[in-house]
Amino acid sequence: MDIFHIGFLTVRLLDLLDILIVAFLLYKLYELLKGGVAINIFLGLLSIYILWWLCVRVLEMQLLGSILGQFIGVGVIALIIVFQQEVRRFLILLGTNNLLARTSWSRSLLKWNFQVQKQSTTDIRPIIKACSSMSKSKTGAIIVLQKNTDLKFYATTGDPMDAELSKRLIESIFFKNSPMHDGAIIIHDNKIKAARCVLPVTDNPDLPAQFGMRHRAAIGISEQSDALAIVVSEETGAISVARDGELKPNLTPDELEGILEAEF
Repeated sequence: MDIFHIGFLTVRLLDLLDILIVAFLLYKLYELLKGGVAINIFLGLLSIYILWWLCVRVLEMQLLGSILGQFIGVGVIALIIVFQQEVRRFLILLGTNNLLARTSWSRSLLKWNFQVQKQSTTDIRPIIKACSSMSKSKTGAIIVLQKNTDLKFYATTGDPMDAELSKRLIESIFFKNSPMHDGAIIIHDNKIKAARCVLPVTDNPDLPAQFGMRHRAAIGISEQSDALAIVVSEETGAISVARDGELKPNLTPDELEGILEAEF
């Protein structure tokens, strides 16, 4: 075991690895919490812990320390309740290897993992053509492309189809007079699994006001799963893509194609 001496400190390689892992997890935690009220709640809880530490360890204020200690005692349960959505997203990321599958070196390192090697059979061409056509006609649409996370629960909220994917079918579903145009379609394995699906809506308060319920639902499903959601705005015809809780607005068909090629 390699040991390094830095002044009066003795550092092992395992200590460095420990620090790197903790730093990585803290960075991912920050990514999950940023852009919402959760980061403010986290800072509030951190302030209570620091105040408790000062009262008990430094100032020896027993009464105030014991009161704050009651909050600290149920800290883990409180964190799970307050950050329920964030904990769920973090576990989804772990379960689908998104924490390790972001870079090329990690993909080559984890070739043994079937989820990293898994390739989608989704044909992106009819999706791109349909989005381009609907953008020109300002036809509102929301298309969810399933990856590793199972979306059966959300598929059951709509009408089951299990139909072959095609440009005409997508356009006919989102035609303004179609009874199935209100809601999302879920695509997996080159098939439209369901239409008129209800998706979870994000509670991000910092989302710009020009984004309507379709955009909020697209971000919501990308927060709850590793799915990719495409939105065509009914007001402007703009194409947007939601992924990992973040929205990329005002995309051209070529930019959309580049994103889908990288993902599928």
